[in-house]
Amino acid sequence: MLEALKNLPMTFIPIFVAMDVFAVLPIFISVTSEIAEDQKKIIVKHSIITALAVSLAFVAVGEAVFRILGITVDDFKIAGGLVLLVIAVLDLLRYGGERRKIEDTIGVVPIGVPLIVGPAVLTTLIVLIDHYGVIPTIISLILNLIIVWASFVKAEEITRLIGKNGIIAISKVMAILLASIAVMMIRIGLQNVIKSY
Repeated sequence: MLEALKNLPMTFIPIFVAMDVFAVLPIFISVTSEIAEDQKKIIVKHSIITALAVSLAFVAVGEAVFRILGITVDDFKIAGGLVLLVIAVLDLLRYGGERRKIEDTIGVVPIGVPLIVGPAVLTTLIVLIDHYGVIPTIISLILNLIIVWASFVKAEEITRLIGKNGIIAISKVMAILLASIAVMMIRIGLQNVIKSY
């Protein structure tokens, strides 16, 4: 348990960066702006539960799917790193919200998945579990979802406090960190593949 707590910052930060609550907040505010407060609370609750359920399901069946398809964790690190790198570059070239457009419907699917938990988060979870184990990764996931929940509840106050430009700036910094994590994942994956030959 002590080892799990020691690894907590190492698992918390990549998940926080991958979730990128600062890119999600403006979209959440815009799609829920004309919804009553009690309805908004239900949407927030459903989106967090969906995000947690999808993440845990992916963690549970991810390795089994890898075995069936003959994919190694190192293959996933390289592929996942490339996906994260593309997402990060797109965020850097344009405002992060653009890649997470909401369709006509508002509900669990667009907000919970892929707004909160998208390819970046799922990829990060698998890699972190391989590196640091299940317990610190799941604890970090839950802590990050609590942060997202609190941000959604106080969305308008946060936007007023930081300002729209401030949120865009923070989102860009998150994109650079995500790109760095992506390069690290590709590097580790390639090193392990080379070692195995």
